Amino acid sequence: MTGRADAARPAAVVVGGGLAGITTALRLAEAGHRVTLAEGRPRLGGLAFSFQRGDLTVDNGQHVFLRCCTAYRGLLERLGATRMTHLQDRLDVPVLSVTGPAAAPVRTLGRLRRAGLPVPLHLAGSLARYPHLSPADRARVVRGALALKGLDLADPALDGLSFGEWLRRNGQNAATTAALWDLVGVATLNARADQVSLALAAMVFKTGLLSDPGASDIGIAAVPLGAIHHDRALAELERAGVRVLLRARVAELKPAAPQHAVRLEGGQSGNGELLTADTVVLAGAQDTAAALLPPGAVPHRLEDFGTTPILNVHVVYDRKVLRRPFFAALGSPVQWVFDRTTHSGLAGTPIGRAHPGAQYLALSQSAVQDEIDLPVAELRERYLPELARLLPAAAGAEVLDFFVTRERTATFDGAPGSAALRPGAATGVPGLLLAGAWTATGWPATMEGAVRSGHAAADAALAAAGARVPVDRGDGRWPR
Repeated sequence: MTGRADAARPAAVVVGGGLAGITTALRLAEAGHRVTLAEGRPRLGGLAFSFQRGDLTVDNGQHVFLRCCTAYRGLLERLGATRMTHLQDRLDVPVLSVTGPAAAPVRTLGRLRRAGLPVPLHLAGSLARYPHLSPADRARVVRGALALKGLDLADPALDGLSFGEWLRRNGQNAATTAALWDLVGVATLNARADQVSLALAAMVFKTGLLSDPGASDIGIAAVPLGAIHHDRALAELERAGVRVLLRARVAELKPAAPQHAVRLEGGQSGNGELLTADTVVLAGAQDTAAALLPPGAVPHRLEDFGTTPILNVHVVYDRKVLRRPFFAALGSPVQWVFDRTTHSGLAGTPIGRAHPGAQYLALSQSAVQDEIDLPVAELRERYLPELARLLPAAAGAEVLDFFVTRERTATFDGAPGSAALRPGAATGVPGLLLAGAWTATGWPATMEGAVRSGHAAADAALAAAGARVPVDRGDGRWPR
């Protein structure tokens, strides 16, 4: 009887084990679907993963979330991983500027932090004391923030204009753009103001800084990303009854009625396994989806939808050179620097045992189209002197290890006009759905966007099957 009952349940195949695929698979399994998740790599997590470099545990890049990222926080709760992250009580970003020659740099530390006041007063005190802007430029920022607050995010015209052009029209200059708008925007949008649509930028700033006082509080994983996005996710998927196939690449998709066929290469069953399903969700990268989608399934060619890279520079020093968890930099090619010493298990490695005070820093470098393919030696010559300019202790420290990780297609290109290229969850083929941070979530390419896309795909699949679609309460709790 169990076999017959099992066969009567709707079958779903989720292609891709990133955050979008994990979310979709869990939701469908909880709704009673028979779910198979196929991931071509040997681990889950998509572009937010960990790997081993000898005994050192390395995150491929520094990923953060904000308090307003309710969908991602809901996934953390569903995975039982909330306590594996740290969320600031209140936004506090040290911003370190450096000017002058390497022999005699002038360093100025400021902070962007909020008070316990309503919007927009929550940032007023911090802005009034922000040393990287003149009083006149601080007034310009206030003017820009008020203009942003008045924008209608539902206005499609916002996508046709660059954020940089809008900033100039609203009184902003090079100083305010560098010290505030790009400081935040490059990290969240993976693009500078002139490269990104006003629609995406306005969404980020209105939601993160101008919606709720605590919306922009920063969250960071307190453990390697793989402990959350692979270990915890795999355990919860299997507990929910999802069949997870790693190293299983989808070689072919044949849409048909009443069921679609998916042929795999690799995986636990070897080459050639054929899966049939009522629902197939393509939850991988946009190029993977483009290769599998039948002609005409989406209104626009995904091949025309660009991507942008992210570079991460990893440095291990023989001593402590940074005394705060992270900071953002101005006046330097360095963008954001994070202390990864504890997360990586450095103390337990041979290097850590030989150098008990060693520290591991990770530099997160976004919008680096001109650097992503530079040789490691050239990147070393570029970034080590800059770290010494920013951090006095680094100038006299020994570099024990230096390496880089590159994500050449880290995010979709959010240039003006990109909103029209982002497909929704549904395609022109019944039962064939899309998920991924690059789909039409309204969010930039973030972990939050990926999880939201997984919910959208699951909702579409449940609605098509005539099942009840849970109401999104918007409070970060997992839909039930």
